[in-house]
Amino acid sequence: MIEILKTILFGIVEGITEWLPVSSTGHMILLEEFVKLDVSKAFWDMFLVVIQLGAILAVVVIYFKRLWPFRSKPKLHIPKDKLDMWLKILVACVPAAVIGLMFDEKIDELFYHYVPVAIALIVFGIGFLVVEKKNADKPIRVNSIADITYKDAIIIGLFQVLAAVFPGTSRSGATILGGIIIGLSRTTAAEFTFFLAVPVMMGASLLKLIKFGLVFTGSEMIILAVGMITAFLVSIVAIKFLLGYIKNHNFNLFGYYRIVLGLIVLLYAMLR
Repeated sequence: MIEILKTILFGIVEGITEWLPVSSTGHMILLEEFVKLDVSKAFWDMFLVVIQLGAILAVVVIYFKRLWPFRSKPKLHIPKDKLDMWLKILVACVPAAVIGLMFDEKIDELFYHYVPVAIALIVFGIGFLVVEKKNADKPIRVNSIADITYKDAIIIGLFQVLAAVFPGTSRSGATILGGIIIGLSRTTAAEFTFFLAVPVMMGASLLKLIKFGLVFTGSEMIILAVGMITAFLVSIVAIKFLLGYIKNHNFNLFGYYRIVLGLIVLLYAMLR
């Protein structure tokens, strides 16, 4: 029962931080410093990624009509606008997918620790404050996902690489920041980030599951299921909150939060 309660806590943290630009992986690594699941190192490494799949399913549910590519009337086909959207999403996925496949284990070894996480939290926190100030009076060039060009998609994909390499960066934070820099509205940048997460995290989860071996004990199955279900339910609330928040606010609050949290973690590292 204690392990289930711990798992629910991890699911809550994942569901909130996957979508807010504060780094879900970073928060999970930090939380694990104080709350440790009684599981093997191999299972924890897999759990850290696959629990995000539960959060991703919330996007699929909320945006199903916009994401589903097929139309059945008058016959089964893929509308041009849906095909174009998915091609842009896949183009944006390529840089992170290549880096992930080539350097996955090395990245885990070098950067999945709380000090690199703290540094990434601070650096991107400052980045949000700088970009928001610089872009305050800049006209918005793109107000919908349909208006995103393939060049825009590639640039956003390159920003996603930063999150793939440095935990604490925040995948949503990096891609939203990149989108704002190149002229996307906050809402468009956030929605494209949500959509981009679907193939990225499904691919990353599949890779981790294959590496783990797809063989689970009964307790491991329960922990993984509880974590994913909790992350899914909390993510639905978090996504709706973020979309409502950014209609009337900028990202400065998240920038300050990242900087303060990063400094606290660095202080903990020095006193440890």
